[in-house]
Amino acid sequence: MKIDFDGIQAFVVIAELGGFSKAAEHLHVTQTALTRRLQKLEAYLGLKLLDRTTRYVELTAVGRDFLPQARSIVSEMTVAVSRLKDMSLQAKGGFTLACVPTMASHVLPAAIRRYKESHAGNRIRLIDATAFEVRDAVLHGQAELGIGVPTERHPELLETALLEEPLMFFCREEHPLSARAAVTWSDMREAELVVVSSMTATRVFTDYQLAKRGISLKGAFEVQHHATAISLVAAGVGTAILPASSFEEGARPGVRRILLTGPTIKRKIVILRKRNTTLSPAASAFFDVLQDQARA
Repeated sequence: MKIDFDGIQAFVVIAELGGFSKAAEHLHVTQTALTRRLQKLEAYLGLKLLDRTTRYVELTAVGRDFLPQARSIVSEMTVAVSRLKDMSLQAKGGFTLACVPTMASHVLPAAIRRYKESHAGNRIRLIDATAFEVRDAVLHGQAELGIGVPTERHPELLETALLEEPLMFFCREEHPLSARAAVTWSDMREAELVVVSSMTATRVFTDYQLAKRGISLKGAFEVQHHATAISLVAAGVGTAILPASSFEEGARPGVRRILLTGPTIKRKIVILRKRNTTLSPAASAFFDVLQDQARA
């Protein structure tokens, strides 16, 4: 069933203002156009809603009964359209963002703070997940945007570069390498490493880059999360090779973060969104904030 909103609106305005002339002026249409709208609605219903002559307009019994419902329809539609207009013009609303934990802990808070300043009241639902889970969340519509490490390319996903960050060496202050400004990969051969799981995108990327250069490293301990590796380093259990964002210098007393060179290997962080899918105004505004941050 097709709802004739123009006809219902015309009926309500005529009834409330008491005549065609005032109603046409209110709706910014000609009286002829207004009459056609009402006639079309009455023809569809097979009922007369108004009795009219050259001197007066009066509701029929059916019209009086229908008017409260018609007012409600027009009011609800007006409110709904107004809300959508606000979403469009002011990017109001909420969205879901999937993000790898290292970005959620360090880079993301600054972006959210900027977003909040310009879009107060908007809501962000954050999913902390591995890079593979971030990709799947965006792919299956559980999140509009994702921030993560590039994994296997998917034809339905778009990747936008956000930043690059180097892999670094983490150790306690008393470690023999802690006083250096930089260390090399060859220095790692004797290190007792805490490594992240081979199921994470960071580990896959690191192993690939090392294999290209003929370097093979093994860890004495394996964990699932970067934060766990940092905790073990802080406890003196071992050392670790992790992305720079895993830890900010000074965040853990006694733990050093040292640049790895020979070569310096950087992992890419990308923004993911689904191809041929329009972002909500709220998500689109946040995407712009992330791009501005990347350019800065």
